[in-house]
Amino acid sequence: MRNAYFVLAALAVAVVTFAVARLIDNAYVFFAGYVVLQYIVLATAWNILGGFTGYVNFGTAAFFALGAYTTVVLHKTMPFLPLPAMMLVGGVVSGLIGLGMGYLTLRLRGTFFSIATLAMAVVAQTLITNWNFVGGSRGAYIIRPSDSPIFSGDYIQYLFVVMLALSVISVSLARAIQFSRLGFGFSAIRDDEGAAEASGVPTLKLKLIATALSGGLMGMAGAPLPYYVTYLDPASGFSLSYAVNTIAMPLIGGTATWLGPVIGAILLGTLQQVATVTISSALSLLLVGVLLVTFVIAAPKGIVGWFKK
Repeated sequence: MRNAYFVLAALAVAVVTFAVARLIDNAYVFFAGYVVLQYIVLATAWNILGGFTGYVNFGTAAFFALGAYTTVVLHKTMPFLPLPAMMLVGGVVSGLIGLGMGYLTLRLRGTFFSIATLAMAVVAQTLITNWNFVGGSRGAYIIRPSDSPIFSGDYIQYLFVVMLALSVISVSLARAIQFSRLGFGFSAIRDDEGAAEASGVPTLKLKLIATALSGGLMGMAGAPLPYYVTYLDPASGFSLSYAVNTIAMPLIGGTATWLGPVIGAILLGTLQQVATVTISSALSLLLVGVLLVTFVIAAPKGIVGWFKK
């Protein structure tokens, strides 16, 4: 029942957010808002594996880019598919890749697992760079529809609404996991995996579930990217900023809780968008570094942990 109330509250917040964005009547609000919502999904997805389970994943950009390139393939082969269907396919592809990656790497722990995920991202980028069907190193152009399919307005507003809905789904899922038996299993792995395994917790099974869920949500977040940027190349799809931001945002907001990644993504994502407009887009990663160092020193458990204390 609590989860149902939370979903209703999240939907109400989403409706209010969209209404406010429409009232502002500025196209850039939807451009910037889309990026912030995208990071809410990515940070929440990373936190399922990195925060709840304690396995730090450096391969975020790979799952995100796989979702984006799945859309490129579907756009070329089945352009009649609606965007939500492409997002679902992108999520399935990235989720299956996450499941396979987890089966191969989750026997590693700590730094070794993190390095393995980073290596997986490098391998994925190399394969995409040499795949001519999706543009290879040249990149691929995607023609964005001029009109929204659900209401009169710019297509960017439609992308904003789609990402808003996905953020509600991902945050609701993360909250449901945190207070469920599955979440307690994740916490047991994070606190002491050896003790959890000795107590009968199916650690490998739970870790595979975490990697599949995390990868699937990241893939769904990346699927609309080609329509947002209209040009996608390996350098932008596998950008280091995705990996850095999706780790920094939960750490700043607070890991091991569903609310932390949301707070971190809104705070850091908004600051980056403001800095991009007022100063320079090159300031984004500098902001991440400064805030991350500040919070690691002043509030190592993040904003949520600081207030709980």
